[in-house]
Amino acid sequence: MLGFEDASRRLFAALYDPLVWPAERFLFRPHRQYLAGDLSGRVLDLGCGTGATFPHLAGVPDLTVYAVEPDPYMRGRAARRAASVGLDVDIAAARAEQLPFAAESLDAVLAGMVLCTVEDPAAALAEVARVLRPGGELRFFEHVRGEGVRGRLQDRATPLWRRVAGGCHANRATGERIEAHPRFRVTDLTRLDVGVFPVRPFVRGTAVRVDGEATATV
Repeated sequence: MLGFEDASRRLFAALYDPLVWPAERFLFRPHRQYLAGDLSGRVLDLGCGTGATFPHLAGVPDLTVYAVEPDPYMRGRAARRAASVGLDVDIAAARAEQLPFAAESLDAVLAGMVLCTVEDPAAALAEVARVLRPGGELRFFEHVRGEGVRGRLQDRATPLWRRVAGGCHANRATGERIEAHPRFRVTDLTRLDVGVFPVRPFVRGTAVRVDGEATATV
């Protein structure tokens, strides 16, 4: 018999795609294309969820795709989506805070609505910096804490939202965290007033891993 937490994860995975389908179809598509555009080499989809970015990665020449997703129910749905679009991808049961890749072994890491759910975002970014080669790219599309009243409302909503939305934090300052990271240089950053409360606004951008020794795994 499933425990409450396990049953909750299973239900969330089953409902996720139907619930976000309108947003993916009419709002998020160009941002998924941004994540996947003009890639080559070894690419990691960080916390791939149900594989929403997979269709944009399928069929791209000179691309080796990896993914990590710790939730087994999300991972199963991602595997089925990969098969449906003809994407050859290895989906590891790993967390963003402990990636199963050698240092400086990847050319790009894609973070699409995932850094809101990781338990330790600082450790996750340290791992991304570790596995990216110097000059490699972190591309991100993440919802973040708003300003003023909206931000304060997100702070109040987050404890309950985390319980019903797969551990999602509605109030993280992800853009600022990436900008402040010593191993990344942000080359593109756009704030987007899209989404629905409490998942609004978003930031979209690219950060380049700078030369030097990568941050150690926390």
